[in-house]
Amino acid sequence: MGRSLALVAAFTALIMSASPKLQGAETVWSGLVIAENVAQPQPIPLELTRIEGSLKKLFGYNQFQVIGQSRKLLTTGQEDWLATSKFFGLHVDARGESEAGYVLNLKLYKEKELLLETDAKLSKRSPLVIKGPQVGSGQLLLILVVQ
Repeated sequence: MGRSLALVAAFTALIMSASPKLQGAETVWSGLVIAENVAQPQPIPLELTRIEGSLKKLFGYNQFQVIGQSRKLLTTGQEDWLATSKFFGLHVDARGESEAGYVLNLKLYKEKELLLETDAKLSKRSPLVIKGPQVGSGQLLLILVVQ
């Protein structure tokens, strides 16, 4: 009985020490989005419904199509990941976390050519949207959202 109680106490202590990290873990959605004006726009992708009004107002487009995406669970704030499409790739390197958000290094590639490298801050309260190059009749947008 004493041994069982000790095992339960040890297990509880292990769970309690791991809980803050698990509670602090957040998922970041990264998307490569083509924004354009079309006669019959498709419904907004689910990942963008929360910011649909802002996207339309800021960029003036009526359709937003996700061409590449990634979801990454951040537990340390030091992770890196890639969101890719047929021609573009967005490499995200998280360089640290604060109460307000994450410090990121972003690299946008078109096939193997580096188009953009920048450091950015991703707020936990609002998305990060970066206007990329023209693509056909539309515009490439890089969108990152803490979910």
